[in-house]
Parts: sequence; structure tokens; C-alpha cells
Amino acid sequence: MMENNKLHPIVGIYLGACAANIKKSGKTDLVVLELTEGSRTAATFTKNAFCAAPVTVAKNNLQSASPRALIINSGNANAGTGEQGMADALQSCEWVAKELGCDSNQVLPFSTGVIGENLPMDKLQQGIPLALSNLSITNWEVASQGIMTTDLVPKTVSKVVSIDGSEITMTGMSKGSGMIHPNMATMLGFAATDAKISQACLDKCLLDAVNKSFNRITVDGDTSTNDACTLTATQQADMPEITDVNTTAYQQFADAVDEMMTELAQMIVRDGEGATKFVSVIVEGGKDSAECLQVANTVALSPLVKTALFASDPNWGRILAAVGRAGLEELDIDALKIYLGDVCIVENGGRAASYTEESGQVVMDQTDIDILIQLNRGEARETVWTTDFSYDYVKINAEYRT
Repeated sequence: MMENNKLHPIVGIYLGACAANIKKSGKTDLVVLELTEGSRTAATFTKNAFCAAPVTVAKNNLQSASPRALIINSGNANAGTGEQGMADALQSCEWVAKELGCDSNQVLPFSTGVIGENLPMDKLQQGIPLALSNLSITNWEVASQGIMTTDLVPKTVSKVVSIDGSEITMTGMSKGSGMIHPNMATMLGFAATDAKISQACLDKCLLDAVNKSFNRITVDGDTSTNDACTLTATQQADMPEITDVNTTAYQQFADAVDEMMTELAQMIVRDGEGATKFVSVIVEGGKDSAECLQVANTVALSPLVKTALFASDPNWGRILAAVGRAGLEELDIDALKIYLGDVCIVENGGRAASYTEESGQVVMDQTDIDILIQLNRGEARETVWTTDFSYDYVKINAEYRT
């Protein structure tokens, strides 16, 4: 049983936020989460070789201590900033630690925004006490606004879940709109639960959930320098601790986390920069998951497919061409089928005999569109969620620094 009608506070998670004037807009741009002692935190990070300073510091700190706080700033990525960036990320942890009375390696830093500019440390130093002054378990909404960059709307999900008869709560927030592609997609995600669960189970749960959610979305094919996702379990729920992945309790917990992360990931796609369409690219009948994703991502990333989607143009040839260049060995084009919604557009190596431009147009005029590709060479199935490319995508990214 689940609820998702409001943002439920998580016992042991306190959130504070303020406008530190890191953003030129003057909007909320600094968020601190205090995690109650005894909490366990799992995290995944970008695979971009130019990973930002806060990513490196967060990775190192996570390996050396149990986190007691997260500090997140928007408006500046602290990426491509060399030794100074590392020093600044470490300093921000020290300032938070001093305020909260914990060790600096118990603080995980996260940044998002413009790459290649140093953090305005004077603003950060003044902002941290301000953010901490309004710590509250009910501040998820204001915190979700504080981590936004080009996002149009905050992204939050909250659930109450029954685990073997025990009630637990989970709430999460994410940000992302452009520079979105698997390997963690430009996104940040922060989720928490009051569940009692071992570190090993929590780590596996988050890794699996990210793989099925944030690693299945693409807006533009660019993987950010700053991607990160965390899941904190405060251990405060009245329940037996989950210590074995081969139990009903773990599976129920993992299913709920999967659902939450998928909702957050799909919110990112729907808020894609300039997006007018939400597109599910479904590939089934593949030999394995890897080749399904290979085809799905080739279609989802095709600028010609994406611009046709924006124009609501049923130009099925662009989808056919993308599938053909995906690089599958010994692809039998006569065996595969491609559908727009429930309309078959390709079969027997060419346009489906039943296809009409009018039927294709009906599907393309919709806001939510499914592109189904049946390879008919195996049992694997994967889905990637993406958007169209609009005039606004170019405008937003051309003017991003101005």
C-alpha cells in the first residue's frame, strides 16, 4: 500500500535552505541536510572523467565516515576548477561540520550550475549558518527549489509503504533539465527513508534503482560533471532491520525505491529544457539488455528523430535509419517491426502495408508518445525515456551563462 499525496517528513532528516546569492536570480540556492546519528547513506556518482570537485570529495568522505550532513549549492558547479575547486569543496564541508559539531569528512558536498567558475566562498560562508538556522523535517519543498538550475518545476516524490506489516516512509527530490544522459544523467537526486536496513542492502538497492531510472533517461546525450544520487536510511522506523537481499522485506523495499526513483527520473524528462513531448523508446526482443539499450539510445539521441517529434511529423524513415545505424550485428531487418503508439510503421524491411500518414499523425500529435521497436531476436526488453528538441532547447542553452 502506498500514498503519494503529500511530502512526508522523514524522522531524522532535517533540511534548511537560503538564498546565498550564488544564483544571479537571487532565488534559493543553498541547501543543507542534517542526518541523524546512526543513519546510513548510499550514493552513486557521475562517470564523467572531468568529475567536479564536490563529487571527488563526496566519494572520498563516503568511504571514510558515516555522513551526518549534505551541503548542496546551485548556480555554480565547482567543476573544471582544479586545486582551488578541491580546496573550496573541502572548506565548505569544514564550515558545515563546525556548525553541526561533526567531523568534516562526515559532510558530503554537491554542486550544480555553471562549469569552470570558482565557488563564491564568501557567499557560501555567510549562507551556511542561514540555511542551518531554519532546519526542519518539513522543508523538503523549499529544499527541492534550492537545488534547481534550469528546471522549471521542483521534482519531489513521497510514499508511505508497508514492509512485512511495518509502515515506513520515503521521500525524495531531484533536479535536472538539460545535460541529461545515462551514467547518471545532469541530475542530482536526494532521497531518504526511516527504514532500518543494512549498509550492504542499501547500497545494492540504490545502485539497482538508479540503473532502472536515472540511467534510463536522456534529453540531449550530454553526461554532466556533477551527477550524484544519495539514499539515506535513518533507521528510525519500528521494524526488524533488513539485512538480506533474498527476503520479501528487501524486495518490497527495493520495489518502492525503484518506483520513487523512476518517478523522479521521469519528472526530469518531462521538465527537459524546452521539451514539448515525453517519449518512451521501448526495445523488445533483443538478445540482451545491452543491445536493447544500444538501439533505444540511438533512437532517443537522434537529432533528426527528436526534431521530427517536436514538429509532430510522422517521419518514420528517421526512426528506421536510427535503428539501422545502432550497430547491431546480423540485424535481420525483415524480422523487426517498429510502432508509433499502436500504429505499425515498419515491417518486412520497409513501410508497413497497413500504415497511413493519417494514422501516424494522430500519434505524433500527442504529448506522450511510445516508439516500440521489436527486434524479434531474443527475450530482452528495455525502455529509455526522452524528449523532443525544440527551439527553446537551443535558446535556453545558448543563453545559459547570460
